[in-house]
Amino acid sequence: MKKKKAAKSTNRKKIIFLFDVDNTLLDNDRVIEDLRTHLRREVGPIKCGRYWNIFERLRSEVGFADYLGALQRYRSDYPHDMHILSVSKYLIEYPFANRLFPNALDAIRHVQRWGLAALLTDGDVVFQPRKIERAGLHDAVRGNVLIYIHKEKELADVKAHYPADHYVVIDDKLHLLTAIKKIWGSRVTTVFPRQGHYAYDPKILSSSRPADVTIQRIGDLLDYDAEQLVERGKSFKG
Repeated sequence: MKKKKAAKSTNRKKIIFLFDVDNTLLDNDRVIEDLRTHLRREVGPIKCGRYWNIFERLRSEVGFADYLGALQRYRSDYPHDMHILSVSKYLIEYPFANRLFPNALDAIRHVQRWGLAALLTDGDVVFQPRKIERAGLHDAVRGNVLIYIHKEKELADVKAHYPADHYVVIDDKLHLLTAIKKIWGSRVTTVFPRQGHYAYDPKILSSSRPADVTIQRIGDLLDYDAEQLVERGKSFKG
């Protein structure tokens, strides 16, 4: 009888599930390797290295990965290199749906049984929406997409868009989950899929608190129901 009561209580709660995109639902490390290979082939190893130097410098300036912005800056350095046009076409037409992690769409459908699923991601206003659409993620979450520069600083706006009793945030970056947990406390359950290079960065791991739930891959979310996820978040001790 106690179990039934707990289930009903969870069902009455409004729960929102917030999924990161890169290296959470989509293997962005693989995308970058594909782009690196294409760049080397088109412009050679020296200019390829130049592009990634520009990319990293721009990321430190704006706070997110800006692939097209880096191409614009690269063009300023090499205004007569027309190979860059093929690189732009490669990015715009990239088959992102082929880079979804196994069961990524299943994980979204799984949690939609209990509440709304939305994407909560960082990125630019052109390429990130394009990536989300071509990956099939825009349709999977029924258009519920939030893109910020620093999402962990925009939680008030997230709440304004999607008010709820409890949030479940799924993200491969443990330091962002730590920041979100610090603000939302027991109102959020943080889920850490250990996918991508950030998930194994020793500096990030040593400076961040453990997530409420750690899974090895996004498909493991299918092993949890809403009641389990909410209870994990509520056990938070400030």
